[in-house]
Amino acid sequence: MNNIEEIIHKLNLSLHPEGGYFKETYRSDGSIGLESLSSKYKGKRNYSTCIYFLLTSGSFSSFHRILQDEIWHFYKGSAIRIHMITEDGEYSNILLVNDFENGQLPQFVVKGGVYFAAEADGDNTYALVGCTVAPGFDFTDFEIPKREILVKKFPQHKEVIIRLSNSK
Repeated sequence: MNNIEEIIHKLNLSLHPEGGYFKETYRSDGSIGLESLSSKYKGKRNYSTCIYFLLTSGSFSSFHRILQDEIWHFYKGSAIRIHMITEDGEYSNILLVNDFENGQLPQFVVKGGVYFAAEADGDNTYALVGCTVAPGFDFTDFEIPKREILVKKFPQHKEVIIRLSNSK
């Protein structure tokens, strides 16, 4: 069994709809009532949720967005590159890795409403991270737009959108 298969097995990871593998590791018992959330939410949410997330060099996390901020935590493997496009069309990317000596940090926040994708940085490797969402994640807050919609909306970023999205 190789290192990637071992991690998938030991952490009991499953395929994620956006790509890669995941396992929810935490969902708070408490919840926030609809009256205390902004109007963009369609129901109550747990205070917080957390997952393991694994990407391999042969896969990617397709461009998607959620309503909430998402905190990424680097755990193991190669660096992971997170690509982001704001609603205004600003593109940026960061390298998430535990490399303090070179000014890189093991934690990053993707703001809610930003389209983002991710990939393991390197060949024949993997990146294991954690993602924490507050208010807690719910699939009703999750959107994976079709590639052609993103390209039409952000034609200046066509290359990265095509590379890190699915045609469906």
